[in-house]
Amino acid sequence: MGIDVSTIFYIAGIGIIIAMIHTVLKQAGKEDWAHWVTLIGFIVVLYMVSTYIQTLFQHLQRVFKFY
Repeated sequence: MGIDVSTIFYIAGIGIIIAMIHTVLKQAGKEDWAHWVTLIGFIVVLYMVSTYIQTLFQHLQRVFKFY
C-alpha cells in the first residue's frame, strides 16, 4: 500500500492555500465566495483520501480473503 509522505504534504499544502484564500476573500467582504472555496477544497481533499481508503479496503479483503 505504501502511502508516501509527499501525499500528506500535498494535502497539507492544499489546506494552507485554501485557508489563505478564505481569509483574503473574507477580509474583502466576499464571505459567500470564501465558503464556496473552502467547500471545494474540502471536496478535493476528501476525494484524494477516499481513493486511499478504497485501496485500504481492497488490501483488507485480500488479507482476510473476503471475495
